[in-house]
Amino acid sequence: MFIVLLAISLDVGLLQIGMLVIVIGGVITLEMVNTAIERVVDLVSPTYHPLAKTAKDVAAAAVLIYSMIAVIVGIIVFYEPVMNLFL
Repeated sequence: MFIVLLAISLDVGLLQIGMLVIVIGGVITLEMVNTAIERVVDLVSPTYHPLAKTAKDVAAAAVLIYSMIAVIVGIIVFYEPVMNLFL
């Protein structure tokens, strides 16, 4: 919510705000899927198993990669408005 309010206050375009909302929603959704995968793996394999660890690690890596993409989108969206504040 803070990011959207910041974008509005910096007079970012509506399309860019839409991109931010989609990317933020994607991160939250992917984190929920990651949590679900981890809980199901814990339910099916309560003791340590290498395949269970791999499943959890891959789900967490997907969240990490998507989060890095979200940061890149944020930099692209906010770069020009923030630079205009200082120039």
